Amino acid sequence: MTLSDYIINDIKPLLNSGLVSDLQLLFNQLTYSHIPIKNDEGVYLGCISENDAHCFQKVEVISDCAYATEGFFVREDTNWLDVLEAFAQNSTNIMPVLNAGNKYLGYYELNDIIGLFNETPFFSENGAVLIIEKGLPDYSFSEISQIVESNDGKLYGAFISKIENDVAQITLKIGNVGLSEIMQTFRRYSYNIVSGHEEDSYLDGLKERSDYLNKYLNI
Repeated sequence: MTLSDYIINDIKPLLNSGLVSDLQLLFNQLTYSHIPIKNDEGVYLGCISENDAHCFQKVEVISDCAYATEGFFVREDTNWLDVLEAFAQNSTNIMPVLNAGNKYLGYYELNDIIGLFNETPFFSENGAVLIIEKGLPDYSFSEISQIVESNDGKLYGAFISKIENDVAQITLKIGNVGLSEIMQTFRRYSYNIVSGHEEDSYLDGLKERSDYLNKYLNI
């Protein structure tokens, strides 16, 4: 199944010559954050948010509220990661889809796109999530891959999850092996381990118990 197979057409864009009351009524019937708007020629104009729609008078014409229109959309050939990014950037749960000729084809629903993300090996494969960090000029994805694979790990995915004060935080999904040796190697390469992990916590716990036992025996 391709991404375009997820295009939905059950809601048609409202005409900008219609009344705001029609827009408000549609929002009352749906759970979408935005509704697409088109002109009388069928050209997509953008979306109006639910918050804005309920600020207008019912008797107003939608075109009179054009200043509130948000012009976001994606193309039918936009890859799913860019589609997901468009959802996040525009704080919406509905994403209009246009073809190369700017014809409105329908829309994507956020839950469907997130579902695709959940089906990727990053989420679907068994493994552990490890979060590391290092200075922006110093980290390297090739080095990160080499560290994981040199310890017989399988890297299912990696992405920069945070950048702050010139430090990059990288989230990794690793399978096929325990993380203790991998984390030790990252530390040797001056990476900071951000996430706690069961194996690492277990070793810390053993050390704490050992220290307590030594103190007890020395009483």
